[in-house]
Amino acid sequence: MLLPGRAEAQQPVSQLTLTSGGERAHIFPTTVIQAAAVRQFAPDLGPLLYHAGGSIIPTATTYAIFWFPSKLQNGVATSMSLHYRAVLQNMLKDYAGHGIGNNNTQYYQIIALKETFIQNKGGFGGSYTDSSAYPASGCTDTATPGNCVTDAQIRAEIHKVMNLQGWTGGMNKTFLLFTSKGEGSCFDAANCAYTVYCAYHSFFNIAGTPVIYGNEPYGETSVCQFPGTPSPNSDAEADAAASIASHELTEAITDPLLNAWFTAQGNEIADLCSYTYGVNTWNAGKANQMWNGHYYELQQEYDNHKAACVQLGP
Repeated sequence: MLLPGRAEAQQPVSQLTLTSGGERAHIFPTTVIQAAAVRQFAPDLGPLLYHAGGSIIPTATTYAIFWFPSKLQNGVATSMSLHYRAVLQNMLKDYAGHGIGNNNTQYYQIIALKETFIQNKGGFGGSYTDSSAYPASGCTDTATPGNCVTDAQIRAEIHKVMNLQGWTGGMNKTFLLFTSKGEGSCFDAANCAYTVYCAYHSFFNIAGTPVIYGNEPYGETSVCQFPGTPSPNSDAEADAAASIASHELTEAITDPLLNAWFTAQGNEIADLCSYTYGVNTWNAGKANQMWNGHYYELQQEYDNHKAACVQLGP
């Protein structure tokens, strides 16, 4: 017999969960895909359900990897400004202890009959900027022809940097890999950056230890942000990337192995609130969050208690 708010573990049926070669990833769709889904499907109103045996990250330490060589694979110069990186690092440093992190605290896991809730704690484990060249393009992304890394290449880069920095995996850590402007990626042949997704989260194992990670392509506002969205840091690409990274980090904390918290339709906590921001009460109406003196425009997250998208909860 299941308790209220719980469901048997099952394969998510959301179109946002991709499967290829035995690997899975959960994507954040482009504005085009998001708008089409709104037109085509009835809205998913929740609630989020806990699936028996699923894992959460009780307290997350987050790491940022900025993969920024001087050129793309086709020889064209690429970019990722210091300001862009600073906005993202600040957001990841500020995340724990604030509004969105507080909303996570209502979600839990039950492992060996022990109930454990997410804590609004954690921290920033560090960052690394890798200026080494991108590998030969392993995929074809029509939005970035000739400049594309596969999911396997992304995982290899994360593994490489972990070894260089002495970082280890585990269920209390997340690794976000940010690539530079003009660099695309594909999870599989049919699902690529800027045509299908703006980011995704997934996991792999190193000697049996899980590595929870997010693939974070550059924040291209033409397809990863709706027009008119405020830019509190006067850097629209950085602000879009910060919201996307917050989306992926929140989903990775509540559903790191894609087996814990999602709706009956297979959607995760951030999917129910994609591209919605609530009320902007900071920075002259340009921001909906102010954490440690830093302003952000971050999408809302789903609160099971209010059955609504919120900026602070529960």
